[in-house]
Amino acid sequence: MQEAIRKATVLIEALGWIQRFRNKYVVVKIGGSTLDQPEAVDSLLTDVVFMASVGMRPVIVHGGGKAISAAMAGAGIVPRFVEGRRYTDADTLKIASEVLVQTISAGIVDALRAKGATATGLHFLSENALVAEKLELKDAAGAAVDLGHVGHVTKVDRELITRICSTGTIPVIPCIALDCNGHRFNVNADTAAAAVARDLNVEKLVFLSDIPGILTDVADPGSRLSHVTAARVRELIKDGTIAGGMVPKVEAALDALDAGVRKVHIVDAAMPHSVLLEIYSDTGVGTEIVS
Repeated sequence: MQEAIRKATVLIEALGWIQRFRNKYVVVKIGGSTLDQPEAVDSLLTDVVFMASVGMRPVIVHGGGKAISAAMAGAGIVPRFVEGRRYTDADTLKIASEVLVQTISAGIVDALRAKGATATGLHFLSENALVAEKLELKDAAGAAVDLGHVGHVTKVDRELITRICSTGTIPVIPCIALDCNGHRFNVNADTAAAAVARDLNVEKLVFLSDIPGILTDVADPGSRLSHVTAARVRELIKDGTIAGGMVPKVEAALDALDAGVRKVHIVDAAMPHSVLLEIYSDTGVGTEIVS
């Protein structure tokens, strides 16, 4: 009986959040490190189906860097890096397109459907949601840096995504974009998710990570910041507390907040149902970043 009462209490706690977020958009970004963990992916997709079932409008944006690297190795292609960034030649772009669209995106859609949801992939083989231009960078000396077929998202087809979501369907968007001439570009999944969140004016943008959030001490999970402002995050980047692969993720989060996204969450993909716990509980389990 006590266990039944505890479950009812949990449901009542969630009720207020369910009512508050009904018909609100939430973008969930899944990266390559998460995709390598089948149990974590299964838990996450269950959370996404739950959100859709109680009236939220989830949109999944995903990458797949590790799977692309494995496919490149299988094809005998040695990765090339320029200024610390992966160079995408024509062969690499072909592999990235196949892995992201025909393997990962299709697999996520199939898994969502197996859980009773309606889902569809939005990409160059179906309906394209991301429009991009070639990414132009300069090195420390001011010289142009060529990264090959790497782009940055300049436009999101908001009408397409909202139309798909209005039918109760969950869109799954891989980080391959097209320019105005139909040329493909490999784009960063974090910044693509931020662009989708910005243009949908979403309630929440959720990044799945391999750590439980922003830590003031990377060796101590107990140092997680539950709630932090954008200004404080910028300070933590400047003093080196936030470093390495977490920097582009939080910079994408800051861009999304600047563009009007209300809250950005970073949660641990390995924790079962971390997305539900972050969104539908009073305390949360990750880091919530606000403007």
